[in-house]
Amino acid sequence: MEARELSVPGAWVFTPKVFPDPRGAFCAPFQGKVFERAVGHPLTLAQANTSFSRRGVLRGVHYADVPPGQAKYVQCVSGSLIDVVVDVRVGSDTFGQWDAVLLDPKTMSATYLSEGLGHAFLALEDDTVASYLCSTPYNPGAEHGVNPLDPALELPWDQYIASSELVLSDKDRAAPTLAEARGAGALPTLEECRARVADLRG
Repeated sequence: MEARELSVPGAWVFTPKVFPDPRGAFCAPFQGKVFERAVGHPLTLAQANTSFSRRGVLRGVHYADVPPGQAKYVQCVSGSLIDVVVDVRVGSDTFGQWDAVLLDPKTMSATYLSEGLGHAFLALEDDTVASYLCSTPYNPGAEHGVNPLDPALELPWDQYIASSELVLSDKDRAAPTLAEARGAGALPTLEECRARVADLRG
């Protein structure tokens, strides 16, 4: 398995070897030793989530309060999606920047987003299924969002699907811009996120 840190520090893409044969194929999309070597601590697993989306569904940008935050290990097991990590950590040198990865069952790549990073994805096909391994349970009081259509972020959705075809939840469409969330004091700080990662690394 290959591990590569993305341009947003604290996010990685993991790509396993896929072994095809006449029956189909096999791979191990999560490998604990490779993960720990890349990230610096084991993956704490508290909850596994699955979402089913049709083409054009846009979910995010979501993040959680730190501490404890919620790290995610995201795969696409059917269809395909563009997975985006956004740096929403106040004080980060890459604040407001993002990186994107194509996830699909052909490569079985996965993205890992550490605590305090924002996450969004766009389903490129009908019957797109995303699977998330989460480090903490769902806590509605600690979950927040930034508008994925925030023009200041310039997220890459229109490179794949016309804006008129995007399907968002009412909550995501009404989410504040990054600047509004920062002005309201709703974003995690880089210091909080570093402290959380240091705790995980012991």
